[in-house]
Amino acid sequence: MDAMSTPESALVSPTEYLEIERNSEIRHEYVNGRMYEMSGASDAHSLIGWNLIRVLSNQIGDRPCRVYYGDMRVKVSPTGMYTYPDIAALCDKPRLENFKGIDTLLNPSVIIEVLSHTTESYDRGDKFEHYRRLESLQEYVLVPQHRMRVEQFVRDGADWRLSELSDPQALLRLAPIGCEISLADIYRGVEFPSIESSRWPR
Repeated sequence: MDAMSTPESALVSPTEYLEIERNSEIRHEYVNGRMYEMSGASDAHSLIGWNLIRVLSNQIGDRPCRVYYGDMRVKVSPTGMYTYPDIAALCDKPRLENFKGIDTLLNPSVIIEVLSHTTESYDRGDKFEHYRRLESLQEYVLVPQHRMRVEQFVRDGADWRLSELSDPQALLRLAPIGCEISLADIYRGVEFPSIESSRWPR
């Protein structure tokens, strides 16, 4: 899902945000005391997300792991951010913050975001700055929807190592959850815009 670039609200407290969100049909991200509406996803975005969740869920099988797609809210406790990653996963026992029957995940070890033209700079920049504060997070993966390329950031002490994959047969290996998926499977069914007609930054 994509976050709008302008806030929908004035400053609200975390409790006020959670109360509004519990009764809202539209999901919102909460950053620095403000709420941002999450917009709908494109066909390519939905296909990529479904491909990822299908393969990763099948590989996890009966292991005590979790893979959440889109609907599981995640809190970055050190910064107070609440958001909905495209995919959050872990093989530890999930730690949850419960607010009136609605859970928020506190300890993902893997987060995957499918990029769009409206969120790409945000997902690479400010949002990643928040995610890096999650002690549990070991891998952060960015998946553009307009071309076949995956960027994988792996925590290495206080640093993050970046690897880029672009070959269809290359495997994205997610060590914290013991899964791997080829780029061909990630992008299965996705039609890329032609260079001439694409308005995406390259």
